[in-house]
Amino acid sequence: MSFGKGYIQVYTGNGKGKTTAGIGLAIRALGAGKKVLFLQFMKDRVYSEHKLLPQVSPAITVQTLGKPFFIAREGDLDQESLEKWQDKVVIFPPGNPPPEYVALLQDGLQRARAALVGGEYDLVVLDEINVAMYYDLIPVAAVLEILREKADGVEVVLTGRNAPPEIIECADLVTEMREVKHYYNQGVNARKGIES
Repeated sequence: MSFGKGYIQVYTGNGKGKTTAGIGLAIRALGAGKKVLFLQFMKDRVYSEHKLLPQVSPAITVQTLGKPFFIAREGDLDQESLEKWQDKVVIFPPGNPPPEYVALLQDGLQRARAALVGGEYDLVVLDEINVAMYYDLIPVAAVLEILREKADGVEVVLTGRNAPPEIIECADLVTEMREVKHYYNQGVNARKGIES
């Protein structure tokens, strides 16, 4: 059972809610009897959705491609952030991301390709793949290639801030989450069940 023509959706921007929107769409698809793959790039299985989504329906598969460590490109973090993160982040020169991170996410890209081309799933959510492309962990050209190859009836969602212009151009729907105000700026950390 497919959606008919499957579209390419992008949820991006610096505001909260991109992954949450992907989860909501996955739940809606499950309610309509669809089969869903929720593939998370650059995340560990520590988020609250990991406890629930697999129990919601046997028609959803949730896979994570763990985060071996936090990364940032040289120049991405200001001095205050560098002091805060100290040795908890790996800083890399532009165009030269950590090879072990690249290898991990290449495996995820192959999983994504199999899901999009194979037609086993009606909806494929590629959570945080935009961030993986932003950090050069996955080439934009490789993602564009699998989007071109996807089966007609497969709907795909790409989430994460900093969606590349090429991805935005090829998408059928783009939603930008814009931060207007956030309690993070008042020192509030991620809260279980809300941000994690």
